[in-house]
Amino acid sequence: MNTYSFAKRHIGPREHDLQDMLKTVGADSIDQLIYETLPDDIRLKKDLELEPAMSESEYLAHSISLAAKNKIFKSYIGLGYHQSITPAVIQRNILENPGWYTAYTPYQAEIAQGRLEALLNFQTVVADLTGMELANASLLDESTAAAEAMSLLFEVRERDQKKNEVNKFFVSELVLPQTIDVLKTRAIPLGIELVIGDHEEFDFSAEFFGAFLQYPGRMGHVYDYSKFVAKAKENNIKTAVAADILSLVKLRAPGEFGVDVVVGTTQRFGIPLGYGGPHAAYFATKEEYKRSIPGRIIGVTKDTDGNFALRMALQTREQHIKRDKATSNICTAQVLLAVMAGMYAVYHGPRGLKFIANRVHRTAVTVAENVEKLGFSQLNSSFFDTVLIKADAAKIKEVAEKNEVNFYYPAEDVVAIALNEATNIDDVNTILAIFAEAAGKDKITVSELSENNHIPASVERKTEFLTNAVFNSYHSETELMRYIKKLERKDLSLTHSMISLGSCTMKLNAAAEMLPITYPQWGNLHPFAPIEQAEGYQFVLKKLEQQLNEITGFAGTSLQPNSGAQGEYAGLMVIRAYHESRGESHRNICLIPSSAHGTNPASAVMAGMKVVVTKSTESGNIDVDDLREKALKHKDNLAALMVTYPSTHGVFESAIIEVINTIHENGGQVYMDGANMNAQVGLTSPGAIGADVCHLNLHKTFAIPHGGGGPGVGPICVAEQLVPFLPGNPVIKTGGDNAITAISAAPWGSALVCLISYGYIKMLGAEGLKKSTEYAILNANYIKARIEEHYKTLYSGERGRAAHEMIVDCRPFKTKGIEVTDIAKRLIDYGFHAPTVSFPVAGTLMIEPTESESKAELDRFCDALISIRKEIDEASADEPNNVLKNSPHTLAMLTANEWDFPYSREKAAYPLDYLSENKFWPAIRRVDEAFGDRNLICTCAPIEEYMED
Repeated sequence: MNTYSFAKRHIGPREHDLQDMLKTVGADSIDQLIYETLPDDIRLKKDLELEPAMSESEYLAHSISLAAKNKIFKSYIGLGYHQSITPAVIQRNILENPGWYTAYTPYQAEIAQGRLEALLNFQTVVADLTGMELANASLLDESTAAAEAMSLLFEVRERDQKKNEVNKFFVSELVLPQTIDVLKTRAIPLGIELVIGDHEEFDFSAEFFGAFLQYPGRMGHVYDYSKFVAKAKENNIKTAVAADILSLVKLRAPGEFGVDVVVGTTQRFGIPLGYGGPHAAYFATKEEYKRSIPGRIIGVTKDTDGNFALRMALQTREQHIKRDKATSNICTAQVLLAVMAGMYAVYHGPRGLKFIANRVHRTAVTVAENVEKLGFSQLNSSFFDTVLIKADAAKIKEVAEKNEVNFYYPAEDVVAIALNEATNIDDVNTILAIFAEAAGKDKITVSELSENNHIPASVERKTEFLTNAVFNSYHSETELMRYIKKLERKDLSLTHSMISLGSCTMKLNAAAEMLPITYPQWGNLHPFAPIEQAEGYQFVLKKLEQQLNEITGFAGTSLQPNSGAQGEYAGLMVIRAYHESRGESHRNICLIPSSAHGTNPASAVMAGMKVVVTKSTESGNIDVDDLREKALKHKDNLAALMVTYPSTHGVFESAIIEVINTIHENGGQVYMDGANMNAQVGLTSPGAIGADVCHLNLHKTFAIPHGGGGPGVGPICVAEQLVPFLPGNPVIKTGGDNAITAISAAPWGSALVCLISYGYIKMLGAEGLKKSTEYAILNANYIKARIEEHYKTLYSGERGRAAHEMIVDCRPFKTKGIEVTDIAKRLIDYGFHAPTVSFPVAGTLMIEPTESESKAELDRFCDALISIRKEIDEASADEPNNVLKNSPHTLAMLTANEWDFPYSREKAAYPLDYLSENKFWPAIRRVDEAFGDRNLICTCAPIEEYMED
């Protein structure tokens, strides 16, 4: 075996397994299988043109050499991004731990209690510090969270207001520039008119439904917004505030002002800058808006035995139910980063956070006082961490950069300095030396921080926070390490077994891809640092764009969207801009097949389009006649078709080119959802098929780990005519010549984790990428063949093949009283995460094994399904007390003195031999979903309840 070949490490089946697998699927070769799977007219005519594959050691050396090209200056730029200190115990045990970063979204609560508890901690931190009643489990970044706040306030306008007349939204000019840009993007298609101005001169007229403020303001000044919020409330105007999470340790909670929504980023809680992300945003609001809050909420419930349990609450807000009626297309979170931020609060506790916040404030005061001694004026009368100096910006910049320091320069005669957790006395003296040199004066040297306070009494925090036991128990490294491990043991991840989720592509996240993201030269770069300081990043990001262009067959790429749903939205906004540039802004009809993912219609509505659903045939394909009829009917207003390929039913539809041509003939553009790109890479491409734009889930096809539900990256790749409209950024220029306004906060989105996909492509090369796709298709068809005598596969291609995933029909088992959920829960007893349940067809399992699973693991999974099928045969609708209905079985059940079940303990826990040597135990029995929704609790219990227990 070639030990230098990364492909041989990434792809699961061994060469000696190949013939057995091909025999099982009924093919003589991989080439024959692929021929029978893909339509001939979409196959690539030549191999991908990519650089030769690197070995793992070569790639790591390459990454180190690129990292050295980044100039890591001390950055005091601020604008929502601040250097923080990641505790080593959190870096090692969470960020670098596949037990945390390879887990999936916690839809199966019984095998996700650890992540759910960590997210409940996060929600509690946010609710406590903001003073709000309800917080979600994180959003993508501060700016997109602000856009979600605007959308929520637009949705919940007062009933007595004439909604078609009340469409103005006030935005303070003190809001971060990237946030204003994202608000502009979101406002236009929704028909919201943004009014940007001075909050102290706002007229509170009846035309406004909401207002948005920054706390502290963009340049660091701390305003008391209580009178503004009170007057807004008198005038039926709802308010949202973007608040710096660390400042809230010292500042009065916005909830005490009476605001309706508070948003922000938790990047300051131990998350690396990473040139812009990923970072976990937060979103907090009032309980009365719980049915409109975007994203996910973790709630408290109970299991079958009445024991404490956690779950994702209020799942009726998910887009697969609301579809085009959804108020947000966000179906993901930044779970891994939220877990880290929540654990940062657990580690430091309220006293530790107060120490950090006080030190940051004292550092800022020390700089302000001593800069004034040098003859400069400090313009902020009250501030938390940012001082505003009247000075010659050009002169200061020249001296600062010579000393490897970055400030922010909002005007020719103003310098802003945002201090942070990592700023020490030596750094303060460097800052003072820069101003002394610029002023031609002797240096001032300080040896200790000022004790003075520049926060007015009216906005000082008086209330306690984080009084719960969890935030007051784990302040030594030993204790936190054990707490993290306790939670990790409750969760099933790829470290345990394959996670065969259809549409979610849970593949290997190789260690060599992951290692570079914790190098400080990649982690400590501010997203708004001068671009010449980011040579390493710029090389990687441009090369990744070129790689993705080649793979998709398109002309341009934007890496800015920081989730798949954001990619959908970005792609449609680019199409919208294209039509407008041609004088066809009336084109607003978006055709969407009935089988599409729920975020598709939600994204279309957010982009200002009207959704027209097209039918599917009995075989699960697009009904071409129905699509043609609707395209012709709407030809004057047709904007786009959204199509997933291969289809959500796991089939390469042979009519795809006819479908695309039909849209083009009627004036529309074709958006191809990249959720199933793992079946295309190296074999075909959206460009070859004829689409105009696609988004890619880098957290699926291109190996960024799911992290328990995020981070995700959803770049868009576009055809030549759409390149000019790729999204821009107001601080650092990105995008096309006629760029739409920003989609997310940072110029290149979650740049740090783009390193993972860059490494994945560099180490696989063209041949390895193609082989990965072929083995993904082989593995899926192998499972299909092995279980076909026991389960019916709903859809297949014209030659009987699945693509990289398949849908297994579990509806016939209802005659035995068995639901698809029972099979999903019983799989836990066999050590497996369930495949995707009831999507896109109710009562089914959608299975996707990925290329990185070995034949041995595929066989274990198939053996488990076949064994469960026998258990289904033994079941009776008249006797629900069976091994399936009672699953999953916990260790507590198996070791209890009493056993009141009509089957043995061995059958419950060890139905197959392999389990005896590697058993995963679920932490709880089946959760009570309805109880949790009826009794919504989404923060940790107060310390008094722990004391009572």
